[in-house]
Amino acid sequence: MSQLPHRDFEASYRDGDAPWDIGRPQAEVVALAEAGLIVGSVLDIGCGTGENALYLAGRGHAVFGLDGSTTGIELARQKAAARKLPVQFHVWDALELKPLRKSFETVIDIGLFHVFSDPDRRRYAESLTEVTASGSDLLILSWSTEEPPGPGPRRIDEQMIRDAFRGLFVTMEVKPALFERLGAPPAKALLARLTRV
Repeated sequence: MSQLPHRDFEASYRDGDAPWDIGRPQAEVVALAEAGLIVGSVLDIGCGTGENALYLAGRGHAVFGLDGSTTGIELARQKAAARKLPVQFHVWDALELKPLRKSFETVIDIGLFHVFSDPDRRRYAESLTEVTASGSDLLILSWSTEEPPGPGPRRIDEQMIRDAFRGLFVTMEVKPALFERLGAPPAKALLARLTRV
């Protein structure tokens, strides 16, 4: 992945101290699934070590997981094999999704959107149109500007989401949420639901 700080992600996965890798699916993902808001085939973009993807596969979804971290994907594949779940995990550039040549009914982004620069956010939105059709859903969980300054990713507000996806996806809802992490209380986050135009 050309635009992401690999060194931080790779080191965190190798050292086992990635604060976002909580060893289970994010509670917000579980709630979305239980509410019926994750449907059909699923792309987990920025899947890390695969907990959200594996949870959804366990619920019967056909799931693809993509991440820029080689170490994260290796760990995700090990988990899939151990749990006997048929998730395909691949190292991939989220800004170049067209070569994937697949389309998904739901895309989940749990902690990827907030790592992009402003210009790359729009590139990311355009890239997502290559793997979705009209009516496909996009679910984004990102740290919010309500989270106090300090360590962690750049904070996101609702307007940043709307601006990045304007004309490509309709923003259906943006609401306060929580992003669980290791060794600290959950971070204040935003949960956005968007639908492909």
